[in-house]
Amino acid sequence: MNAPTKELLKQHLIDPEICIRCNTCEETCPVDAITHDGNNYVVDAAICNHCMDCISPCPTGSIDNWRVVSKAYTLEEQFSWSELPPQAEMGPEEAGTIEALEQEIESLLEEARSGLGGKPVAPHSASRPTVNLHNRNKPAVATVTGNFRLTHADADSDVRHIILDFGDQRFPVLEGQSIGIVPAGTDAGGKPHNVRLYSIASSRDGEKPNTNNLALTVKREPGGVCSNYLCDLPRGAKVEVTGPFGATFLHPDDPAANIIMICTGTGSAPFRAFTEHRRRSMPDAPGRLLLFFGARSPQALPYFGPLQKVPDKLLGKYLCYSRVPGEPRVYVQDRIRSEAARVAALLKDPNTHVYICGLKGMETGVNEAFADVCRGGSLDWAALRTTMRESGRYHVETY
Repeated sequence: MNAPTKELLKQHLIDPEICIRCNTCEETCPVDAITHDGNNYVVDAAICNHCMDCISPCPTGSIDNWRVVSKAYTLEEQFSWSELPPQAEMGPEEAGTIEALEQEIESLLEEARSGLGGKPVAPHSASRPTVNLHNRNKPAVATVTGNFRLTHADADSDVRHIILDFGDQRFPVLEGQSIGIVPAGTDAGGKPHNVRLYSIASSRDGEKPNTNNLALTVKREPGGVCSNYLCDLPRGAKVEVTGPFGATFLHPDDPAANIIMICTGTGSAPFRAFTEHRRRSMPDAPGRLLLFFGARSPQALPYFGPLQKVPDKLLGKYLCYSRVPGEPRVYVQDRIRSEAARVAALLKDPNTHVYICGLKGMETGVNEAFADVCRGGSLDWAALRTTMRESGRYHVETY
């Protein structure tokens, strides 16, 4: 960058380490200031008007980053990053301007973050993740070694467990991270398809221990380019993979950590990874794992059979069904309320972490349920959620 001058500006940036490439920010931006390539999502400083509309919807907080600069970082510079650059040092003559700009930024962010409870950070005990090792221009090539249907043949949803082997290519991952899949072919305009993101459903040491592979949980969507591409892949097929992505939605490497996991459908993927890691590396951990898992019916619930074999000592399971004939509709927030005493006791423990993963909008119902539980347990959920998020103990990923 050029040497600083008195003409300083505040530039909105996206943290490539935390971003999960979900496209929420680009969809949300009202002035089309956000764009992406095969590597990063970036903000065009020439277009961004600091409206803050993108802050609240971002599930990871990667959008919530700023730098005071004398010359804006170009799109090309941002596309090349694997991590954000540090704030450039300025001379004493610019100190007052920098402070004023930072106060302006923080004032805008405070309003935009209202209801979020603060910016998400990784659990303090989590391992340091590797991010952006492979991008669209230099993808890893994995081999499909397994493709199994998880839901019953009579279920409306076709959800698959897909295993990708990386052979001798380096592709280290942690539980809670995501990878990008590059669908083969081109779109109607003749351009390559966009990369799609999928959460890793296996432990850091592989789907099978000490193997260089990982698993995905993929639901076939009508007209879905990437989901149909993946669900139809035979064993032996080659797949281009980018990533890994994500640096906050990570498993706490603390045996004393209690983990409350709330999900619907394929949102179960990272929690399968969490459970497998705890089972393999911390089988006698004193911390509790609780899973609130929602689906339309048992037949439509991914991993229904394997979940029955997981001992209750390792994982407390609350399976919630909303479309069973002759039965009342039960959603994850209903089970949270019905387990209020247990949930409240865990929320009072500073070792407790909360993770929410699933469809957009589910956080609202879950938060209302937590608020009800906390009222009954003499806790202030809004304040507690802020504290948990700031200490790396509250995480949301929705899509």
